[in-house]
Amino acid sequence: MKKVEEVFKRSGLPTYTFVEPTEYNKLLVSVRTPGRGTIVEGPSGIGKTTSVLRIVDSLTQTQVMKVSGRNPDDFDLIAALPEMKDIGIVVIDDFHRLPEEIKHSLADYIKLLADKEDVGSKLIIVGINKAGQSLLNYASDLTGRIDTIQFEANPENKVEELISLGEAALNVKINIKREIIEEAQGSFHLAQMLCQETCIEEGILEERDTEQETKTSMEVIRERILVELAKSFFEKAKLFATGPRLRKEGRAPYFFLLYWLGQAREWSINVTDEIKRNPEHRGSVGQIVDKGYLSDHIAKNSDLQEVIHFDVKTKELSIEDPKFVYYLRNLLWSKFCERVGYNSIQFDSQYDFALSFAGADRPVAEKLFTYLTERELSVFYDHNEQHRILASNVEDYLGPYTLVKPHSY
Repeated sequence: MKKVEEVFKRSGLPTYTFVEPTEYNKLLVSVRTPGRGTIVEGPSGIGKTTSVLRIVDSLTQTQVMKVSGRNPDDFDLIAALPEMKDIGIVVIDDFHRLPEEIKHSLADYIKLLADKEDVGSKLIIVGINKAGQSLLNYASDLTGRIDTIQFEANPENKVEELISLGEAALNVKINIKREIIEEAQGSFHLAQMLCQETCIEEGILEERDTEQETKTSMEVIRERILVELAKSFFEKAKLFATGPRLRKEGRAPYFFLLYWLGQAREWSINVTDEIKRNPEHRGSVGQIVDKGYLSDHIAKNSDLQEVIHFDVKTKELSIEDPKFVYYLRNLLWSKFCERVGYNSIQFDSQYDFALSFAGADRPVAEKLFTYLTERELSVFYDHNEQHRILASNVEDYLGPYTLVKPHSY
């Protein structure tokens, strides 16, 4: 008798509901190619690791080892791989979480294996968006020696196939199947979660002798899930949105990063690109990235590391847990802003202050700039803006912004 948690699984490899993603055959060929490195990248919860392990398990004649960048106990073993021979197939999951020196070492090792066409050793690296680019940052000549396979949000027909397999296994008919497909937005993980909650709501805990149709609504299922997710994710979202210290009067750069992340289709954003799309936040968001505040904030909070990752080199900010994606997508942002404690998230100008000073006053202006920016205020300071204003009329560039003399403080 099949149980609902065995059919619609929230974790682990699916038994009854495995569906081959669109990229599956390309991945299969790459995994079977001797020596050549395989990089699998894409959002969380869309079947990357599941597909890799499914393929690897089918290669029964080959030794397989799985390690994770999420587990510090695996770091020594991963670091030692370049010194080993005939390692078989090694799957390195959560590659993006490895220390930088290990990533660098692996890049050189992948190049060596590809050049030798080593039939006894192969690395398969699984990570979030831009995992392949992260490797190329360490060894640009890896181009042509690795396969980078980009997993994207699954098309609706694949999600529908997953649900249909689950319906057949439990002998049920889910009345909100179409709504779940749309709600999952390409995520196998979210589809599993929504289907399991639907069955639980209807008291379907195991396989039925005769077909049973559910009679619930998407609104009920969504509300039940969000209530549960809020218990786990509200404090994490608040911790990220406030930054190291809440500045009620500030520009809320961490809040806007979280908001942009919650709206992203692929559950990942390139911060540089987002700043270009939202130039009014260039000063505030740009400074927490350029000064290392963002990476430090995440590095110092283990709770944030469970749900968010920032790659300093690629400037990619990604969500680690697909359930956190679902929570953010359904967040009432105005209410969340109020609960977090920001005074406002609406700003009429690009800068809060612009500094005008005589050359002799630059040391004072520098101190004032540092003080204001540390309070997450956006400040025009000529030293940082020269490359932008050279071709512009300064008065037009500044517009109606307030000019503040250093000596007035």
